Amino acid sequence: MDDRASPVNMRDAIVSYLTAAERASIAEIQQAVAAALGDVSVSASSVRSYLNLNTPELFERTSRGQYCLRPTGSQKKTIGPEAIYSLDRARLVNVDCFDWLLACAPRSIHAVVTDPPYGLVEYSDTEQTKLRNGRGGVWRIPPSFDGHRRAPLPRFTVLNDGDRQVLHDFFFEFARLVLRATVPGANVIVASNPLLAHIVASAMGAAGLELRGHIVRLVMTMRGGDRPKNAHAEFADVSVMARSMFEPWIVLRHPLDGRVQDNLRKWKTGGFRRPSPEKPFGDVIKSHPTPRRERQIAPHPSLKPQAFLRAIVRAALPLGHGIVLDPFAGSGSTLAAANAVSYDSIGLERDAQYVAMAQRAIPKLGSLVL
Repeated sequence: MDDRASPVNMRDAIVSYLTAAERASIAEIQQAVAAALGDVSVSASSVRSYLNLNTPELFERTSRGQYCLRPTGSQKKTIGPEAIYSLDRARLVNVDCFDWLLACAPRSIHAVVTDPPYGLVEYSDTEQTKLRNGRGGVWRIPPSFDGHRRAPLPRFTVLNDGDRQVLHDFFFEFARLVLRATVPGANVIVASNPLLAHIVASAMGAAGLELRGHIVRLVMTMRGGDRPKNAHAEFADVSVMARSMFEPWIVLRHPLDGRVQDNLRKWKTGGFRRPSPEKPFGDVIKSHPTPRRERQIAPHPSLKPQAFLRAIVRAALPLGHGIVLDPFAGSGSTLAAANAVSYDSIGLERDAQYVAMAQRAIPKLGSLVL
């Protein structure tokens, strides 16, 4: 696999160029990165994606389409090996998942279960600060219902064609690194939503993973069903979008090494663990919104319920052996589910506040009796 255009090499090329140029446009940065990395196709959207994801941590936007390096004294320090936490059978690492996946031992992960960011910007420092201050930003904060405050939702409908291309590039690069890190036959299960699942599946399939279908989390969310904005009375019988009654989780697989039985014998992967000898693992799982007691333990805006996570995490390792990776660990709910079903797991999370939340939440979520 050609890793010249990896996020780490792109970062080094952009930093080197901006150190000399002080500030530049996206087009100028793209040309410099392509020249620095050699005969590699570097798109403007991939450069824009990297800049957006690392602003304001590493870069500053000086004007529309113009960037410079953030002053050295205000840049975050590099995360060292001390930012690794052991929580029962789980290992939590405060790190950017792209850096970790590029540096980890190849073919060392046996399954991936994760709920990634989809607008890409909603988990940036800027948007997280807005959310934590109750301002919302790209997050839609629904009104209270029956006295209960509802969880915020990312505004996926505001993405334009450029944003969707950035999303495709992001998941293509992510899948390339997952392909490197996983063993043949490894399941890669990725949370999505009806508006964007096709983009993510297409990008990750193009990177070399096999699309194997979807797992449907059967749950009514608060997305969709609303009347036209500022015209509720005029169009009282209209819903702009169908109320979402399910959540799709994309299922992909690292290509097999031979037949399924050969792969199971050699790598212990290649299928799903059955709930019981009589019952196969199914692709529709009845679920519910995350219970209040779990949200109180881990107040993360995208927290999924333990009952659902334990079902898919357990199924991800067909023989119950191996390591489950969550590259976007958030509050650690996937790692907690892995602990609950007695699996080894690794979680990667670059936001220090969520890492601190996960340290507290993983033992409590994992020990819940459902």
